[in-house]
Amino acid sequence: MIGPIIGIALIVILVVLFFSFIPVGLWITALFSGVKISILTLVGMRFRRVSPARIVNPMIKATKAGLDLGIDKLEAHYLAGGDVNSVVDALIAAQRANINLEFEQAAAIDLAGRDVLEAVQVSVNPKVIETPKIAAMAKDGIEVIARARVTVRANIERLVGGAGEETIIARVGEGIVTTVGSSVNHKAVLENPDSISQRVLEKGLDSGTAFEILSIDIADVDVGRNIGAQLQTDQAEADKKIAQAKAEERRAMAIAKEQEMKAMVEEMRAKVVESEAKIPLAISEAFKNGNLGVMDYYNLKNVMADTDMRESISKVGSNKSNMKSDK
Repeated sequence: MIGPIIGIALIVILVVLFFSFIPVGLWITALFSGVKISILTLVGMRFRRVSPARIVNPMIKATKAGLDLGIDKLEAHYLAGGDVNSVVDALIAAQRANINLEFEQAAAIDLAGRDVLEAVQVSVNPKVIETPKIAAMAKDGIEVIARARVTVRANIERLVGGAGEETIIARVGEGIVTTVGSSVNHKAVLENPDSISQRVLEKGLDSGTAFEILSIDIADVDVGRNIGAQLQTDQAEADKKIAQAKAEERRAMAIAKEQEMKAMVEEMRAKVVESEAKIPLAISEAFKNGNLGVMDYYNLKNVMADTDMRESISKVGSNKSNMKSDK
């Protein structure tokens, strides 16, 4: 009794394993969809670690759309890490839009990391890229802030190796800065903002990119800061600080020179006092040597007294004149 049950269980398990390993249901779907593929090919995909559904379903879609694609190409693209379904959708969209797109080209775009289906859609329906606010300064020193909308169309032939949206935005920003910077004043930019887009378009900014620029529209233009006046103010403030530093340096040098002169005066006074201290010794030496007599000494004293009196009188006269001038 147990033997037949075990046998039935083994048969059921084998059947389940057979249908799970060999996608018979997928083969039947492909057969009725007009896709000729053998069971052995599907089994081979299992051994090559390829999901049969990832290949057969896009193949069915391509066949229904009238595309002639081989299983080997789709499987090779899958093994290379590509998105087979996205490539097939892109080929169908390109066929409907009369865009010449080969499988190898679509596969290369997909493996390059770009969304090939989105590229075809943008090629048919142009895309609008909005730049951030770009600040530029006119020749009169006034800042102009502009924002642009760039309408682009994908260039299928340059999608592999071509620059992306960031490059377009950077080049448009550079063109705006150059155009505003060459304007005589900010009023000219405000009066005719279309001149910015016209000059930017003339520069051929889409060269080497994956897009073709159709139009550049200035969405918004605002007046910013007076950078010229601010720069002049900053320069004047810097010049002022430099002048103050130089004046402080000259004042410090003058104070140092004054102190030096005072020290010299004190030094000369010390020398005078030292010389005056030597006079009594010289007079005494003259008495001893007979070079100076008593009468000569008294005459010298009279002269010194007369000199002191004259100095006293001159000081009194100067004080009186100062008092009169104060009154």
